Amino acid sequence: MDRVRRNRPFVRRRLLAVCTATVLAVPGLAALSSAARAADADLAKNGGFESGLDSWTCTAASTVNSPVRSGSSALKATPAGSDYAQCSQTVTVKPDSQYTLSGYVRGSYVYLGASGTGTTDVSTWTQSATDWQQLTTTFRTGASTSKVTIYTHGWYGTGTYYADDVSLTGPGVDAGQPPAAPTGLTAGAVTSSSVALSWSAVTGATGYAIYRDGVKVQTATGTSATVSGLSPSTAYSFQVAATNDAGESAKSATVTATTSAGSGGSTDLPTHALVGYLHASFANGAGYTRMADVPDSWDVIDLAFGEPTSTTSGDIRFTRCPVTECPTVESDADFKAAIKAKQAAGKKVLISIGGQNGQVQLTTTAARDTFVSSVSKIIDTYGLDGLDIDFEGHSLSLDASDTNFKSPTTPVIVNLISALKTLKAKYGSKFVLTMAPETFFVQLGYQYYGTGKWGGQDPRAGAYLPVIYALRDDLTLLHVQDYNSGSIMGLDNQYHSMGGADFHIAMTDMLLTGFPVAGDANNVFPPLRPDQIAIGMPASTNAGNGYVSPSEVDKALDCLTKKINCGSYATHGTWPGLRGLMTWSVNWDRYSNWEFQKNFDGYFG
Repeated sequence: MDRVRRNRPFVRRRLLAVCTATVLAVPGLAALSSAARAADADLAKNGGFESGLDSWTCTAASTVNSPVRSGSSALKATPAGSDYAQCSQTVTVKPDSQYTLSGYVRGSYVYLGASGTGTTDVSTWTQSATDWQQLTTTFRTGASTSKVTIYTHGWYGTGTYYADDVSLTGPGVDAGQPPAAPTGLTAGAVTSSSVALSWSAVTGATGYAIYRDGVKVQTATGTSATVSGLSPSTAYSFQVAATNDAGESAKSATVTATTSAGSGGSTDLPTHALVGYLHASFANGAGYTRMADVPDSWDVIDLAFGEPTSTTSGDIRFTRCPVTECPTVESDADFKAAIKAKQAAGKKVLISIGGQNGQVQLTTTAARDTFVSSVSKIIDTYGLDGLDIDFEGHSLSLDASDTNFKSPTTPVIVNLISALKTLKAKYGSKFVLTMAPETFFVQLGYQYYGTGKWGGQDPRAGAYLPVIYALRDDLTLLHVQDYNSGSIMGLDNQYHSMGGADFHIAMTDMLLTGFPVAGDANNVFPPLRPDQIAIGMPASTNAGNGYVSPSEVDKALDCLTKKINCGSYATHGTWPGLRGLMTWSVNWDRYSNWEFQKNFDGYFG
């Protein structure tokens, strides 16, 4: 959070240069025949994308009704981060046979190719196609090749591309009949984020496709699988289909399961909570507000701020606002008494570490241990309920070799996780742990994570993700700062900007749905529970960039908790258990005649 209002530069991604010298050679173009042999067939399935993405495995892709080359649908894919939005399918072919791969594309740097041919893998591309352009290449399968993978993809940072009418023409293979539909589908172990499924084996099946709420989500080779990445306290339906070279069977009967509520976090917050930062160590332009004067509407009060003696010391100090800056400041005794009164009324009072000026880098285990001891001293001195982590600026960044948010290796990340787990264990289950990262450190991770596969990205991109993931079972609240932010891409692969309900809806939907990190569909940041999420907003135009009016606040809440007033963004669920709102700050809201608080009270009652 800022002590003063300011704009923050938004780090733009670096476009990777594409050199024509690196493009794969395309053999066989001169050998194309004017017509396919009579025995030839089109082996690509759903090449016109009329059945959505069925038969294709894609990242960052969807189907659209415009533009299309023929029919009513086409592929739209948007490269992001280290992912170049590839769509592929594996096709059964004859050994030692000639095949022609063709497709129509639009966009910049669009590729069409085939791998696993057994001879020379091939691809062709266009640097720029403002209208539909046909790409064609040929290959001959190897003597023992029975399957090839055909694909289309874009290139890093070059924007959306489209594809339609993809075909693979050549000798067909008699694959027989698709298998029968599976039977005996049952749901076994259920957690807050996963459901275990099992079913009976099907004769002639080589694999199984698993559907969640009618959408294919994964495949399996055996007769069991666990579907992960689910939201807590949510009902899902599942079906399974058997597959072989001839195709996919009809789907099984449907089985339903409801995920559990999960664990972790404080159990005695109200169903909907209002969280605010109290300028306790400085006045700012909003003036000083005494603890006793904070209205009862505020359920969690974060004392801003505890700051380190130096960036890497880990030694956190909390100094109350001096009389020279805050003439109305209360005594330490009255301050502590007011905290106890708030707690007696069911409120939580936390020390918030960091802020704009409090850069904290726990580069060593010694700094980690000092952090634990110094934060404990603040908590004990004032009798606080817990800790808020508001690391900003350059407090967290990722080493170039640190690429997996589930197993971080960067010292400042590893030491922070260890310190927070130690504090949680020391104070027990009632210890309140909250975090207030900026969108750059969380939702930007959908596109970029650290320096990226090729280097050159900001190492802070997505750097909070490993901390949130490691503490997800201990985390009471995550309230991302949806302000002082640049435009961020949502799960719809569109950029969203501050200033309206849309930004809060898209950013919050990402936390409650989960998202692939840096576009990697095999590396998904799982969703948090709705009761762990509060939306961070500035209390007024004075408090920070990104202020939205009460009516826009209500639209965001309507969409996320009731699925009404959603505008153009389609959420991936409805979460009536969303915990509430966070704002910077109590002081600025008082300065604005308590507009934010009054709107919260009016909405939730």
